[in-house]
Amino acid sequence: MSRIEEFSLDISPLTQSPRKIWVYLPESYDHTKKKYDVLYMFDGHNLFDDSLATYGKSWGIKDYLDKTGIDLVVIGQDCNHHGTKRMDEYCPMRAERLFGDDPITAQGDITADWFVNVLKKECEKRYRIYKTRNHVGIGGSSMGGLMSEYMVAKYSHVFGSAACISPAHYYCWDGLSSLIENTGIEKCRVFLSFGSEEIKGDNDRWAIAMESLLEMNHRFEEKGCVCYPYLQKGGYHSEASWEKMVPVFLKWMYPHLF
Repeated sequence: MSRIEEFSLDISPLTQSPRKIWVYLPESYDHTKKKYDVLYMFDGHNLFDDSLATYGKSWGIKDYLDKTGIDLVVIGQDCNHHGTKRMDEYCPMRAERLFGDDPITAQGDITADWFVNVLKKECEKRYRIYKTRNHVGIGGSSMGGLMSEYMVAKYSHVFGSAACISPAHYYCWDGLSSLIENTGIEKCRVFLSFGSEEIKGDNDRWAIAMESLLEMNHRFEEKGCVCYPYLQKGGYHSEASWEKMVPVFLKWMYPHLF
């Protein structure tokens, strides 16, 4: 049987520390000595279990991997649930707009460094997972999608693929664009998606959102990345919609497992 393991890990100087980590281990894990490809993700509480998910619906990643028998380890970090701290921790550089009426204090660079130098290293001690970038991916949605764009650009030597689902790159557009333009990015596989129903009743805003997604796709392609811009027909900004994309982005990120 597959299983979800939990442990906690210090995340200071960020608050709500230590932070809970959830790890999906496939059924084959206890019956072999091989190493596994791994996907690190944001908002781990929303990935596997409906009872833990913020809005009562998870991405259903465990169910999908169990059904297909794909040998992938998925590791999710709990977000900060205090006030607007999640926005701060998932904003990797100066915010170029407010969150409603509230300013954002960018701490995403701290979060990213923690993923690379604390979480990843700890998991590599605990589990038989690959360290090399061709077997290691990063993924998330909304602000987690923004963080995935940032991390695959800044740490392309660590992550060989990224799932940037409904990315909130409008919070850091200029800074993120400059980072991609001025960074030597190793060839990565980048999945960028948006749902057709995420912005309803405002054709101008919808067109701007799609334009930005395609422009971000173009910027990564100019750096030699292989990209998949995906419009999810009928897709909303919700875990229920993102669950339907799990088979699409996993096959794109880890084609050798299918």
